[in-house]
Amino acid sequence: MRDRSELYPLKILVAGGFGVGKTTLVRALSEIEPLLTEQQMTETSVGVDDTRAVPDKRTTTVAMDFGRITVDDSLILYLFGTPGQSRFWFMWDELSRGSVGALVLVDLRRVDECFPAIDYFENRRIPYVIGVNTFPGANDHDEEAVRDALALSPETPVQWIDAREASSGIALLVRLVEHALSRTAPVPT
Repeated sequence: MRDRSELYPLKILVAGGFGVGKTTLVRALSEIEPLLTEQQMTETSVGVDDTRAVPDKRTTTVAMDFGRITVDDSLILYLFGTPGQSRFWFMWDELSRGSVGALVLVDLRRVDECFPAIDYFENRRIPYVIGVNTFPGANDHDEEAVRDALALSPETPVQWIDAREASSGIALLVRLVEHALSRTAPVPT
């Protein structure tokens, strides 16, 4: 029997604006049936949630999404998808507690919606990477233009992803782990 003290669970957040693909990414990555707190959008969201870029969106996350990836016998990643709308941001402090980093998804049609997530993680010094989800028009911009638009530091990784594809999400997770480790590595003397 394996000693449980050898197990390293890592908590990773999946964040970004409304309708950017957070639930889709958690669903694509999770090896278990993910816990999703999606609810039907109601008349209350009319005029509050901008669905012009995602006109087919009918549900929204109201608490969190949860998924799991077992890397090996000693490493398990727990994915926590955050709600995107500002009325649910009060939950982010609890969700982020103990996290090693975040995947911040971006829809280039609605860049302004990712700034609260970027600001949140920068202000709390939580490592994050940018995943530009491949919505229409995402490939019309190069990395330099995205970095400028998001006012990112040079060390913040930016990667194009398809949130529907597990392999794309795994590549982004690897970038996050590498980025987080580079920020905690001892400085040579």
